[in-house]
Amino acid sequence: MSISSVDGALDRARILLRPAAQAARAASNEGFIDLIGPVEAPQPTAAQRAMNSKFVAAIYERLWRPVGVAALGFYGLSGMDERAKAVKDLRLRDDKKVLDVACGPGNFTKSLGAALSDQGIAIGFDISRPMLLQAARENRSGTAAYVRGDARNLPFDDGTFDAVCCYAALYLVPEPLTVVVELIRVLAPGGRIAIMTSYTREHPLISTPLTLGARTVGVRMFDRTTFTDIFADAGLTEIEQEIHGVAQFVTATKPAG
Repeated sequence: MSISSVDGALDRARILLRPAAQAARAASNEGFIDLIGPVEAPQPTAAQRAMNSKFVAAIYERLWRPVGVAALGFYGLSGMDERAKAVKDLRLRDDKKVLDVACGPGNFTKSLGAALSDQGIAIGFDISRPMLLQAARENRSGTAAYVRGDARNLPFDDGTFDAVCCYAALYLVPEPLTVVVELIRVLAPGGRIAIMTSYTREHPLISTPLTLGARTVGVRMFDRTTFTDIFADAGLTEIEQEIHGVAQFVTATKPAG
């Protein structure tokens, strides 16, 4: 992988950012485009503090996430299977533009970019500087670049991306429903959206202790209809949901035209 191809991916990401004047001035000397500079990520909970830790960023993909998923009994997919599912659900190919929100250290983003042609781009977006420093060190490529900003106000025009996703993060971020509305906004007509997040069971004997326990560390639990309803209200079609343990995968298409 050449330096020029990596820098080219960063340049193509910068072109998509709005407002263009701010994007042109944003620093990228750390290997990602930083739109918010000294602004720190919100860290009111233990879970959010972990996501902004240099230590967790370094071990996230190899240890932290697999152990956390196993402990919660989330969904039984290996990292490789999960990435393959995302590529399939998002229908990635050719020169598509993909946005991966709350990308963490970028392993997922890089794999999405690998499904594209040389002119495609997968942009990993996160607010955590430690996570993006790790992404810039290990997971940049000619089709994967990274941007630091706040997902509650995505710096892209309406309809910018052919595919958008947010995996294993909505249960941690502030204002998760606002983030989902933003994902839908920047999705182009005909484009695909895919999320994976937490799911609380219907039976109160299970859902009540599960929700209370998760809340103590700053993890939200969502019911079966939260995201399918948001997608339906936004006019999305082909809405599909898979439940695996206490995880849910939800996908949909924004109608063309």
